[in-house]
Amino acid sequence: MQPTKPHGVLFRTWALACLSLVWGFASAGGPPDEDVYGFDDAVQPDSVDYPDWFNEPFLDLPDDLKQAVDGGKQGLMVYFGQKRCAYCHKLMKVNFRQPDIVEYTRKHFDVVPIDIWGVDEVTAMDGSVLTEQDFSYREKTTFTPTIIFYDKQGKEVLRLQGYYPPYQFRAALEYVADAHYLEEPFHSYLARGDNRMVFDAADMNEEDFFSPPPYNLDRSRVPSDRPLAVFFEQGDCHGCDVLHGQSLIEPAIHDLFEQFDNVQLNRWGDTQVITPEGQATTARQWADDLGLFYSPALVFFDGGGKEILRVDSVVGFYRLRNVLNFIVTKAYLTEPNFQRWRDSRVY
Repeated sequence: MQPTKPHGVLFRTWALACLSLVWGFASAGGPPDEDVYGFDDAVQPDSVDYPDWFNEPFLDLPDDLKQAVDGGKQGLMVYFGQKRCAYCHKLMKVNFRQPDIVEYTRKHFDVVPIDIWGVDEVTAMDGSVLTEQDFSYREKTTFTPTIIFYDKQGKEVLRLQGYYPPYQFRAALEYVADAHYLEEPFHSYLARGDNRMVFDAADMNEEDFFSPPPYNLDRSRVPSDRPLAVFFEQGDCHGCDVLHGQSLIEPAIHDLFEQFDNVQLNRWGDTQVITPEGQATTARQWADDLGLFYSPALVFFDGGGKEILRVDSVVGFYRLRNVLNFIVTKAYLTEPNFQRWRDSRVY
């Protein structure tokens, strides 16, 4: 079943522009898929270098926002990263080396960098003053890079947690700059311009630890002693292929998933599901309710059906192993902040 798409000149123009950006990126000799998805996500030997057009980090966000608005910008991007993070390197070396992304970002936003390990003081949008690290904890920047978009009034309107390929990143920039957040959630906006959506579940990868249907995941009545991992995927999904063909074939990752109940759902399918909270729905509607816009997305629940965290951006071996260890050791019971737990283990 194809998703309903709006009609009109505005949408057709937007969709064609998105497609031309994607095709142009490929034809212009952009980075191959393995550079975007299949990279070593271990701690990097070199520090991240910010583009020279990033703001000087004075770290007074209300003042930074005022300067951005006075300069004709649509808002502020606050980038949370760490110096040797592989995903932060990818953002700088892939996305922020695409001329169209750089031009569009500079036209519509000022960018303020935050070091999640930093000790410099930050004045947040609400006027509170914290260190960079404490501010990162408070904002629950689970994965680096995290980018928070603020509108002209200083309201958070979109958050990207983790690294996203250029296609989704371009769409996020346009979504905020053109104030589409006033009309629809980001996953709906992205789906309207995505001609790559495939609804055939037969194209999806299989794993021996996936549970078969029917999908009664209700844990609200009878708790489980095992955590639950729900894989939201789709056909014709390169990111899904990389997840299955690289990380999931690693014995350490495979063995950790053996300690979970695991379910794979076609993100765009009409498969009937009873959610961990006991609600009857479909896979597609549940993904929409969760606000998922990236495939593959892995959403993790505890034995009582409460979401622990989610991974809905590009993920490699080391990050995924950290997430799984956080859950199977039940570290979330004593330290619910994954970032703080991860930092205590020196990334």
